Amino acid sequence: MPTIRFQLNGATVAVDADSDQTLLDVLRGRLGTTSPHFGCGAGECGACYVLVGDRAMASCDMPMWSVADKQIVTLEGLGTAEQPHPLQRAFISEQAMQCGYCVSGILISAAALLKRNPSPTEAEVRAALDRNLCRCGSHNRMVRAVLLAASEIATS
Repeated sequence: MPTIRFQLNGATVAVDADSDQTLLDVLRGRLGTTSPHFGCGAGECGACYVLVGDRAMASCDMPMWSVADKQIVTLEGLGTAEQPHPLQRAFISEQAMQCGYCVSGILISAAALLKRNPSPTEAEVRAALDRNLCRCGSHNRMVRAVLLAASEIATS
């Protein structure tokens, strides 16, 4: 089993893993990172999204060989309880979640959007979150929360 090194939430990690094992399996099963969730297993629902560089990507179908020397950020790396990311504050403020299963992936997609475009329009937010499935019907509140976070980021 090869040792695969990558950055996880700012810290270097080295994991002995099968090259074809998924990043999601390693994050949850070996590294104790619980925010990415298993949803569809085919990279279609967004529950397992992580930031790879500045892109939201599905960790459920991402083989470990593909993350070598990359920077991976999960929801745990966006902010802390003491200093939450503006998106986390906005989602709380807007009550933009219900069950919470999809929310970490949606926050990751929103964070990727705000890295690329710190002042998105509502249409751009909707397009960025389009790949994330939410069965609770909280999308309108989520869009408002992303726009609220963008305005906070713009004024800070």
